[in-house]
Amino acid sequence: MVLSPTAKRELAAAISDRFERAVSMVLVDFRGINVELITELRARFRKAGVDYRVVKNNLVRKALVGKDLADNAELDQSLHGPTAIAWSYEDPSAAAKIIKAFRKEGDEQEKLVVKLGILEGEILEASRVEGELATMPGKDEIRAQLLAQLMAPAQTLVRQLLAPGQNMVHVLDARRRDQEA
Repeated sequence: MVLSPTAKRELAAAISDRFERAVSMVLVDFRGINVELITELRARFRKAGVDYRVVKNNLVRKALVGKDLADNAELDQSLHGPTAIAWSYEDPSAAAKIIKAFRKEGDEQEKLVVKLGILEGEILEASRVEGELATMPGKDEIRAQLLAQLMAPAQTLVRQLLAPGQNMVHVLDARRRDQEA
């Protein structure tokens, strides 16, 4: 498909916007994976709120002109061959977790190769994407941990307030058993 210069500028602007809005992104090479598996992967991304697109490497380079990542040699090196990008806007680890789980499902899925990841402007090697980014707790997990921390003092207070009453019940129950025996 041949794009007009205007269409290319619009696509580059859309890609640039995604780079600005995303908290993290993962660049992958999808060679050797059939359409059915890619469609399944896209559905998982959509469900998690991750934007996944196959992009032309030159459009990504044009989209990054004037940005901090424009002169990054590691990023430029990864922009060769087929490239797809998964942008995460809310949960930084969402795309990496989906890719890691997908790759573990079989030999065909292992052909999906992580080129690199970007977390808030920092370039992550492929090994760090699956080793660190994919193992980070998600937004919901962090919320649950925070809620547990906030609730712990109140739960402890309630247990301590109820303890004398429970102790009294145990004493009375022991006294009743003694009288019955």
